Amino acid sequence: MTTVKFNRKPFNSFVDDFFTELPALFKNDFNNYEQKGLVPVNVKETDKSYRLEVIAPGFEKTDFRVNLDQNLLTISAEKKEEAKNENDKNIRREYSYRSFKRSFTIDEKIDATAIEASYINGVLILNLPKKEEVKLSATEIAIK
Repeated sequence: MTTVKFNRKPFNSFVDDFFTELPALFKNDFNNYEQKGLVPVNVKETDKSYRLEVIAPGFEKTDFRVNLDQNLLTISAEKKEEAKNENDKNIRREYSYRSFKRSFTIDEKIDATAIEASYINGVLILNLPKKEEVKLSATEIAIK
């Protein structure tokens, strides 16, 4: 005698699969960056400069390091774990040490001596001014 498995509800696996995959539909790019240890960056261009906006909430201004080595701009931050108070009883602790590092190759059109950075409301903003274009004017050369 052979045992035959009978499935009364053929759509169960379809519905189960749908609801299993449903949370993946609601993921956004910011969450993906967090999982990879990266921070999202917006880059904007104006006539006179480029503007980098690094989304990094929860850091202090002193946690950041911005370094330019030749044409490689490196932005990093490190948030150390806060000192534990022996009187505090943590019921749940979900954040502690955090860090990130992003590097960008910048163009020779950038004036490296005039780069400015500020940290406002969880966003590190770097202003990278463009060098002024040297326009060659036509000159007449006298023949001797």
